[in-house]
Amino acid sequence: MRTSNSPASGFGPELRRRRLAAGLTLTRLAEMLNYSKGHLSKIERGHKAPPPDLARRCDAQLGAGGELERLAPPETAAGRGTGAGAVADDEESVLLRVDRDGVRWPGGGLGSGLGRRQLLTAAGVVGAVGVVGAGRAEAQEAAQGTPRPDASPAEIFRAQFDHMRLLGQSTDPALLLPMLTVQTHTLRELALQADAVARVRLLGLAARYAEFAGWMAQEAGDDPSALWWTARAVELAEGGDDRDLGSYTLVRRALVTFYAGDAAATVGLVDPVVRDGRLPPRIRGLAAQREAQGHALAGDHTASLRSLDRARELLARSAADGGDGGDGGDGEPVLGSGNLADPAAMVTGWCLYDLGRPDRAAEVLDRECAAIPAHAVRTRARYGLRRALAHAAAGEVEHACALAADLLALVPGLRSATIATDVARLDRELSRFRANQAVRGLQPALAAALHPGS
Repeated sequence: MRTSNSPASGFGPELRRRRLAAGLTLTRLAEMLNYSKGHLSKIERGHKAPPPDLARRCDAQLGAGGELERLAPPETAAGRGTGAGAVADDEESVLLRVDRDGVRWPGGGLGSGLGRRQLLTAAGVVGAVGVVGAGRAEAQEAAQGTPRPDASPAEIFRAQFDHMRLLGQSTDPALLLPMLTVQTHTLRELALQADAVARVRLLGLAARYAEFAGWMAQEAGDDPSALWWTARAVELAEGGDDRDLGSYTLVRRALVTFYAGDAAATVGLVDPVVRDGRLPPRIRGLAAQREAQGHALAGDHTASLRSLDRARELLARSAADGGDGGDGGDGEPVLGSGNLADPAAMVTGWCLYDLGRPDRAAEVLDRECAAIPAHAVRTRARYGLRRALAHAAAGEVEHACALAADLLALVPGLRSATIATDVARLDRELSRFRANQAVRGLQPALAAALHPGS
């Protein structure tokens, strides 16, 4: 999280000093930022604190190199975080939290604490496979992964993993967690009974199920459980002689700190992964993307773009190599999202918004969002809402509302704690234009997305 040696009241005078040094009137700066002159005037005089997004934009427009942003009040974890509570600091507290939810790893095996209701929920999810997907294309895609009648357990669970990821695009993540728990436990038990070759494959798949469970836990807003599942994934992967997944889990942990608003921790977690030339290029590329997001959160434009360049080069090398280190080769699941045509480009658009350059972010996100497949509902909502947010911040209010209208209808069903952060930011951005007819028309959908079930 950003730290500052200056009081928050120092932002206004410094903003005014830099504005005058740039030869800009208050009216002109307000036009450049798509803010009202009166609002900026109150901020310059110290009567109002700048919202974090505005502080980033002021910093970017005036070329302050992060100095202005550091003078702004820090954005709290409560404003950005995904979970109901703080991220646990130690493994024991995470284990206790998960044990109360009925998921136990030591003593009796993972899943031994599952109750009847959770198992019935898991069974219901199994019956929903192929039905929850929104259309024929999704069902066909899932059917292509159906194993042969004589398939091995590893082949069967490998095909089911694709079903789970497909369901994860359109289903409440909390509903998937019991099923993922059962499958991870079953794979582990099968591995204990298998020969050496099959054991490696089964434990590797169990690790991927556990890693995916961690992502679903974070989406459900339970960061401690997300970290617990991530730790279990490492244990399983090491049992299957996969030492690389342990490095990838640092990328996953950095996503938790990123959404908690902790830029320094985000960069610190992935820096050793990016620098380790022994790791597969895909893992290093995904780490470089997260590093770029951390630098963007801190307002460091140069470092963010440098990390994005590194990510682009590493991911391109991974695609050229094929079949090594989580890039989907040899029929294994791909690490990270498989629904983005150009992940580095999409993350570039994301970072440009956090760097206070919404107009450039909108251009990139317009192009990249058009390539997201229709079945990837969660991915489409995540990046589509960031795209709408960028257009709103760039002053294209009606267009932002048009982009958000269909996407907001998806949010209540997705139950995504991470997507909810951008919905809240979009609501704050549009609140400055309440008199706008398009904004008024979007209010019911925004309210339903912000408060599902109410």
